[in-house]
Amino acid sequence: MAKANLTVQLDEDVIRRARVAAAKRGTSVSALVARELDRLGERDARYEEAWRRAEEIMKGAIARGGRSWRRDDLHDR
Repeated sequence: MAKANLTVQLDEDVIRRARVAAAKRGTSVSALVARELDRLGERDARYEEAWRRAEEIMKGAIARGGRSWRRDDLHDR
């Protein structure tokens, strides 16, 4: 897959912590960010798929009761 550069502006403290985290993992900040963004995309895709499946299931659900009365039906007026 072709790679492209992305410029982001971060607080110096965030950059420092990112460098430390990357060093602890033996990787670069760029690789660390790429991996986390990939995970975010995967989680979003799984959520969207689960939502789509839930909607399909709900479309086929059988109505089980529910309110069939109106307020006026309960009170003599």
